[in-house]
Amino acid sequence: MENSSWRAPLLWRILLAASRVVVFPLCRLRVTGTVPADLAGGPVILAANHVSPFDPLVMVAASHKAGLTPRIMATGGVFDAPVLGWIMRRCGHLRVDRNTVHAANALETAGKALTENAMVLVYPEGRIGLDPWMWPERGKTGVARMADISGAPVVPVAQWGAHAVLPYEAPKRMARPLLRALLRRPVVQVNFGVEVDLSGVSGSAGARAMQATRLIMEGIDAALTPLRAGEMQTPRFVDRSRPADMSRVRPRQA
Repeated sequence: MENSSWRAPLLWRILLAASRVVVFPLCRLRVTGTVPADLAGGPVILAANHVSPFDPLVMVAASHKAGLTPRIMATGGVFDAPVLGWIMRRCGHLRVDRNTVHAANALETAGKALTENAMVLVYPEGRIGLDPWMWPERGKTGVARMADISGAPVVPVAQWGAHAVLPYEAPKRMARPLLRALLRRPVVQVNFGVEVDLSGVSGSAGARAMQATRLIMEGIDAALTPLRAGEMQTPRFVDRSRPADMSRVRPRQA
């Protein structure tokens, strides 16, 4: 029996279109790359880096521009918010209760979404990255486990520039950054990369997850590199509210 395909609810399709209207006055969105047609129908996992609280809105607008309707995996706190939580549930997005006894449920929920041929967007770092040079930090193994269990391909997605719109500390002290963004409209870029080749991953489930996570993060690096031309080490725009954390810094291929 074939699995039924998930269809994005009307509310989600409306919000996808509306996101580009919201983003337009705050930045100049540039989208490059694509998800191949044979993958776009799902199931597929989009694995993106995370640099700013503005990232989700950027990814929603970029997805609409690319003709994609992903289901987003988001922290449980978002679903508990009075209005936003209802919207997230109504749109079919997926809850992740990190650091709780329910955290493992996210894999089952994502697996079910993938069996419905959905496209699932997830941030493998599990938080806004705190690498001092703003490269993707060491990823969690959840995305790799999702791919291993479901067999769904993983497409890396790199985004860059959202930190010039909203700082790490948002929603605190948002007025000045938003005014600056309205006046300057910084360029924010999203690049859909090349499917990660996980065919060589082997060993126990844990070993496969570690190998695949490394390959996925390297795929995001590769997609991010062309977006950071001229700022491969120190970003041109430095978010002063963003703390540095060396504990999850990972080596990168030159």
